[in-house]
Amino acid sequence: MQSWRENETTFTVDMGRPRLAALEIPLAQEIGDTSDIALSPAVAGAPDRFSAVSMGNPHAVFFVADAAAVDLEKLGPLLENHPLFPQRANISFAQILPRNEILLRVWERGTGATKACGSAACATLVAAALTSRAGRTANVKLPGGDLVIDWRDDDHVWMTGPVEFEFETTLDPCIFEELAA
Repeated sequence: MQSWRENETTFTVDMGRPRLAALEIPLAQEIGDTSDIALSPAVAGAPDRFSAVSMGNPHAVFFVADAAAVDLEKLGPLLENHPLFPQRANISFAQILPRNEILLRVWERGTGATKACGSAACATLVAAALTSRAGRTANVKLPGGDLVIDWRDDDHVWMTGPVEFEFETTLDPCIFEELAA
C-alpha cells in the first residue's frame, strides 16, 4: 500500500485493486455480474438489487434515492448477516448527487453504523462506475467527512482525505517481552 501526505492533514492512499468475482468477494454462490445482483431472499424494506465489491473486505452497495431516509439501524444488521455473505458484509446505502458526488451511509460488519469507512467509499465508487451512475472519480460524502475516490486506469483505487491526530502513548517494553514468551 502506498500513501503520501498532501499537506499536514490530508493523505492519499492506494487502496489496491477491487475484486469483483463472486468467490473473491466472497459471495455464497457464483454470480456472473456482481455489479447488479438480485437480493434473494428479499429483506423487507431493503432495495431489491445491489452491487458487490471487495476492497480486501466484502461490501454490498445499495443505490437509493434518499440515503438519509434509510433505516440503517434496522436494515444494516439484517443485510450484514444475509445468507449471500458467508463472511458477512459491510452494507452501504449510496445516493448519487450532482457534480460527481455520492452521499454514503455505512453499516460496518461487526461494528454497526459508522461515521467513516474508507473501503466502503472505494467500493461504492467502483460500483457506481460499473453501473454508469458515476465516473471513475467522485467526492464521497460520509457523516465523518468527505473522501475523494479515484479508480485509475491501472485498476487501483486511490483515496484522498483528511486525517486527525487521535492520541500519543508510550508502551512499556515488558508488554512485548510477555507476548514473546
